[in-house]
Amino acid sequence: MLDPFYMIVDSSDWIARLLPCGVRLVQLRVKEAPDDILSAEIRKARALCETAGAQLVVNDYWRHAIDAGCDFIHLGQSDLDTADLPAIRRAGISIGVSTHDEAELFRALETEPDYIALGPVYPTILKKMPFAPQGLARLGEWKKRIGAIPLVGIGGVTLERAAGVLEAGADSAAVVTDITLSADPEQRARDWTKATRRFAH
Repeated sequence: MLDPFYMIVDSSDWIARLLPCGVRLVQLRVKEAPDDILSAEIRKARALCETAGAQLVVNDYWRHAIDAGCDFIHLGQSDLDTADLPAIRRAGISIGVSTHDEAELFRALETEPDYIALGPVYPTILKKMPFAPQGLARLGEWKKRIGAIPLVGIGGVTLERAAGVLEAGADSAAVVTDITLSADPEQRARDWTKATRRFAH
């Protein structure tokens, strides 16, 4: 099962800062970087998480994840168009997949994912989304549909909303800006750890 507190950051520096605050599940989501930088970031993040006993999920860059010996990747719907799923599975890598509507859920389930993410749960400032906020009720519907597959709620999730997301049916609440844009990211991460412990399996 996934940790109920799912931190998403764009650099290994963030991972180094936040792991001591109780983070046990972190996604490295680097957007647009040269191959050598990507490779170095993924390898550093893997080493940091391994030392801390945390789970690293690499966003998008499945070839780099295989090369670095990582064991978890996250793929968006567009990534599914180009990812070599058999190669990923042969490397022993678990896969999480993003979904936003019924068609995407059907496609995601065909990949036999290790978790499914649904979003945005709430309006998000992180990126422009063509999809309306899903709301808490949809989380509950998705969880009934996917059964034992872990469900991640993502998009606009704040500390104050995290419990509602987890109570609605998500196994894990993903967070980005509520921590990275906080005046004190470390304290905010510690608060997240404390608030979500009771949902840990």
